[in-house]
Amino acid sequence: MSDPSTGLWDRFTARLGEARATLQAPGAPTSVFDQAEGTRYLSRLVRLGLEIYVEAGDPDFPTFYVPSHETAKMGGDNPDNYYLSSTIAGDRVYRIDGNIGTVTYLSLGSKANRYAIDGTMPSTGELASSELRPDANGNFSVIASVERPDDPGQAWLPLAADSTMLHVRQTFLDRHRETPATLSIRRISPGPDAPAPLDPEALDKRMMAAADFVVGTSKLFAGWAELFMSAPNEMRDWGQDIFIKAGGDPAIFYVHGYWELGPDQALVIETDVPECEHWNIQANNWWMESFDYRYLNAHVNKASAKLDDKGRATIVLAPRDPGFGNWITTAGHDRGFVLLRWVRAGSHPIPTTRLIDLP
Repeated sequence: MSDPSTGLWDRFTARLGEARATLQAPGAPTSVFDQAEGTRYLSRLVRLGLEIYVEAGDPDFPTFYVPSHETAKMGGDNPDNYYLSSTIAGDRVYRIDGNIGTVTYLSLGSKANRYAIDGTMPSTGELASSELRPDANGNFSVIASVERPDDPGQAWLPLAADSTMLHVRQTFLDRHRETPATLSIRRISPGPDAPAPLDPEALDKRMMAAADFVVGTSKLFAGWAELFMSAPNEMRDWGQDIFIKAGGDPAIFYVHGYWELGPDQALVIETDVPECEHWNIQANNWWMESFDYRYLNAHVNKASAKLDDKGRATIVLAPRDPGFGNWITTAGHDRGFVLLRWVRAGSHPIPTTRLIDLP
């Protein structure tokens, strides 16, 4: 490690500067508008990286932070989700207490977060809503540890020696009407009672990890973009391993596509809808940020979708409402990505797509 007493800020900002390569990644749009979005995207990753690694980076005193949200997005963040994460260590034991609320789908996973190293985040343990064993009022407690608890009635989230993160997904049908889960976390294995004064070496490590996160994360998703662009205006199963390794939920089947439209064109997406706990489809910009779903019709989900008499969904991605199907706006973009999720589904249909001209 470099001497933490000198030059940390310069090393931190120099490493951050390497993320500029994402703005010139293969296929990256070069318009002033798109490059401005890309620059904002990198600034948002800086914000997230500092929150994750510096402010909430102590595994002895974990707290839940929000790793992706309405104004800081990455990797096709789900408009129906409220994400929470916490920094942990595999050699500790933790207790998570909470109430399940009214969310449609809730999962709690342990991850080996290597986004700052190699852009991966493999799962080391997973629990879904029913496995949390909530009582009649929705209250639950979970022990997160490498060793299974002695109490057979205790909900247990497995950790591995290299686990570094707990990740929570809450999925809403209508986030404006539903009550989110509440959660708290604390270490219950032996350890310090209060954080020590700032350790310069620890700060050095965490700030450089935050910078590595910005560079590695933006590089990872730029690589996905290059892959998806090889099949324009199509949706495909690209293999699930790449998404699970990047932190995806193993209970979700992901279908990605790339779209590029003229000002009077639309992409029509048609699919069967299987029996499943949840599903949704969303549009993203080239940097794989969801559009601003607080104000725009940026996605369609299980509750909002209108199906035909055969139970099929027609989604129309277009700059303006075409007057049929389920419209998703392009929000002023002429290209981007589209993402469909089947959550705990009995089958995984791959949608068909076709370009049409708008009247």
